[in-house]
Amino acid sequence: MKRWFRQSVDAVYEQLLSREVAGAPAHVAVIQDGNRRYARRKGEASTAGHRAGAETTEQVLNWCQEIGVEELTLYAFSTENFERPPEEREALFDLLREKLLEFADADRVHDNGVRIRAIGAIDQLPARVREAVEYAESQTCEYSQFTLNIALAYGGRSQLLEAAREVVSEVDAGELTADEIDVETIERRLYDDPVRDVDLIIRTGGDERTSNFLPWHANGNQAAVFFCTPYWPEFSKTDFLRGIRTYEYRAESWRRTRARRALALIKAVGDTELPEAQSIVDRFRDSLPTAEQPERDEEAIESASQPAD
Repeated sequence: MKRWFRQSVDAVYEQLLSREVAGAPAHVAVIQDGNRRYARRKGEASTAGHRAGAETTEQVLNWCQEIGVEELTLYAFSTENFERPPEEREALFDLLREKLLEFADADRVHDNGVRIRAIGAIDQLPARVREAVEYAESQTCEYSQFTLNIALAYGGRSQLLEAAREVVSEVDAGELTADEIDVETIERRLYDDPVRDVDLIIRTGGDERTSNFLPWHANGNQAAVFFCTPYWPEFSKTDFLRGIRTYEYRAESWRRTRARRALALIKAVGDTELPEAQSIVDRFRDSLPTAEQPERDEEAIESASQPAD
């Protein structure tokens, strides 16, 4: 009876959240934590937890496409995972190979134009996994409707360090000058093809940390972060939609902050020769006035837009 009631409540809550979602983030990144703890709780081997988690991964891909997410990055295997016991590590490699090959031939991948690519130190992986990566990438390289990044042998800090070393080497060789180094210079050395800035990071399993995941693309974009307690195999559509709602609240807060700062700048200077500030107010006008002082904020916007006496 309790289980039936809980399922009914979850179904209603999922419908409510679905109606509340107004806009999807372009790029969602997921730290799939809790597979082993899920298996231990059920008295099973770690491999069983990873296989259960792979089923959740397929569902998340569907949910992303349903609401309009354009890019999904999954933290499948970190550089720290090489330190796991050999039998667990090899079983995980076998599962990664199996799923890469399965995804590469799946009708839903080809019907929806999903491009699969791996990011990370792929050369550190066993040959069987590298071959599966090459196959999945070659089978889907022409697609552009949706991008699925699979982070393998991935470490964000080590990638930034390697990119920095490449830049230094090119400067030393006279191929690049210090003045030519910009954001694009680093990004071109992180990945062969561009990765969108991350809008939302989701982490399951209860830990509240981002674990060196996509630092350049997430921290630089001030990505929203959603931590939740379910282990990855238990992650539900309701949890996913709660994450999307976190992103929306974060984006709305950012818009209000930008509008308020621009408004304060115009009011402080009292000069209409501030086109950038005025344009921000105009772009985010819907975020103002606030519920606390609507008339006062609206009057301030109008008066600040008039020429000074």
